[in-house]
Amino acid sequence: MNIIIDLKKRGLFYQCTEEKELENILNKKKISLYAGFDPTAESLHVGNLLLIITLKRFEMSGHKPIVLVGGATGLIGDPSGKKEERVLNNEQTVEFYSSQIKKQLERFFDFNKKAVLVNNYDWTKNLKVIDFLRGIGKHFSVGYMLAKESVKTRVNTSGISFTEFSYMILQAYDFLQLYKKYGCVLQVGGSDQWGNITAGVDLIKRVEGKEVFGLTTPLITTKEGKKFGKTEKGAVWLDPNKTTPYQFYQFWVNTSDDDVIKFLKYFTFLDIEKINELEEKLKKDPQKREAQKVLAKEVTSFVHGKEAALRAEKVSELLFYGDVKKLSPEDIKNALSDVPHLFVKKQEEKTIIDLLLELGAVKSKREARELLSKKGIYVNGEIVLDNIKISKNIALHNRYFIIKKGKKNYYLVELESV
Repeated sequence: MNIIIDLKKRGLFYQCTEEKELENILNKKKISLYAGFDPTAESLHVGNLLLIITLKRFEMSGHKPIVLVGGATGLIGDPSGKKEERVLNNEQTVEFYSSQIKKQLERFFDFNKKAVLVNNYDWTKNLKVIDFLRGIGKHFSVGYMLAKESVKTRVNTSGISFTEFSYMILQAYDFLQLYKKYGCVLQVGGSDQWGNITAGVDLIKRVEGKEVFGLTTPLITTKEGKKFGKTEKGAVWLDPNKTTPYQFYQFWVNTSDDDVIKFLKYFTFLDIEKINELEEKLKKDPQKREAQKVLAKEVTSFVHGKEAALRAEKVSELLFYGDVKKLSPEDIKNALSDVPHLFVKKQEEKTIIDLLLELGAVKSKREARELLSKKGIYVNGEIVLDNIKISKNIALHNRYFIIKKGKKNYYLVELESV
């Protein structure tokens, strides 16, 4: 199938320069294309994942993806989608972030065969400002740049520095360099990058007299209009040390019924027919949440590997539907790393009501007693009806108490050795 047709079926085709001509080229031959990732943190997050997967779709279709780490542009700061000026990181920080992001990207692409990994700092670090202004800057009128949405929005609100104003030219220069070195004819990005992408298309036309293309994917929001990838705990990272595979799995398995089919099309490589089957099952039996489980397993497998995904799936099933006594100490730590956590010395005599109060699970002893009487409290998978004392004898692995209030609220109590 033509990659453009597949993107359209998945709702991933948003904007494109000279769409028909690009389609004709893709029908005739394989191309080189690129997307960039600026190192603004030591890890990428799920907000970057759609672009990674879109590039991967091209790679799987036989095209050559060029994956760019913005070691230079990361020092400048992209104004796109930002209400205020970024705080600039120093060179050492950006260099470190770049190295970490390179390691992450190596998990997703085959850089030994088809894909190419580059850093725009390599062709930017030795640029002389006079040469750059004369050779590249002369192709950009101020009016042209001010008309771009990313610049216009900032000019009309908080203002924009010359530093961030120049970002567009640097990104356009990247496209020109990749065109010259690799024959790159397509840049892919999110919809907020449209102005930067078309600037590169225009630059190559002026300097080389050649036509290249730009393509964007849509901005991802939830059905409620909320920004995708943000939780109460903050960003969902691709680094397992910042967001564990279990937490990552839970982020996807908690997708709403309204969003899950769209996200299956966006973030998995399942064919549309399989996704349509899941949509029918969702309509007939939504409480089984089969679509959400498939989404979580597929995306977690892609980012963290099949073994981590299977483990996250197993822990999730045991925690929510099975026997928590089968959880290992490592499973308990991973699964409950972001719930209220209380440490208690082994010699302390605490009751379940004491723990509920200290954990903030209840506001009063009366509320705690009512929950106990209504079978609303579980300790290590067992309903608790009385104000029992905790002890090492009933702790999981002689150490842990998993407390559940109702169906979804979890708390962890850990016995200390001293």
